[in-house]
Amino acid sequence: MQEINFWFSIGSTYTYLTVKRLRAKINDLNLKINFHPFSVRIVMKDMDNIPFPPSKKPKVDHMWRDIQRRSILYNIEIPKVPVPYPINNLDLANCVALVGVNEGWILEYLEQAYKLWFIDHIEAGSEGNLNDCFNKLNLDAEKIIETANSSKILQQYNQNTQTAKDKSVFGSPTFIVGSELFWGDDRLEDAIEWARK
Repeated sequence: MQEINFWFSIGSTYTYLTVKRLRAKINDLNLKINFHPFSVRIVMKDMDNIPFPPSKKPKVDHMWRDIQRRSILYNIEIPKVPVPYPINNLDLANCVALVGVNEGWILEYLEQAYKLWFIDHIEAGSEGNLNDCFNKLNLDAEKIIETANSSKILQQYNQNTQTAKDKSVFGSPTFIVGSELFWGDDRLEDAIEWARK
């Protein structure tokens, strides 16, 4: 089976659905997932794309209901919407995710961060969200924040964002298998099937 490259940005609402399903998929299908946090905000800004602005209330309302419906279909925890959105500290949340990739606790962090954000309404990237994540994962908060703010991680994060653009990633979540790009949580199964062929 080919590896699946998972390009994501904490701050993306639909990525909640992927994060809630990913562990079971990895365990059931023995998937090899490579995690790539990037700044979806920069990518969308460069494309002059603001996906769910407050001025488009019907579209925003549909997004929240759509996520709830799909949570029911997937049999995962249904978020109490609307959640705080957009998040203020997107880059910090993603730089912490990058530390998690490097140190091996990325999936646990994503699961906790999204649970706190979508179920408990503690905004991802906020001090409360991060501290709760670190406590639950038994991680050293001070050390991780220091590492997340280091020039090395910021450089890696910026490089990830540039690589995402180079690979034509235009949103989160995106899955890349070989040279094939699958955008959106509803394409996770397609990406998995492609990886298995």
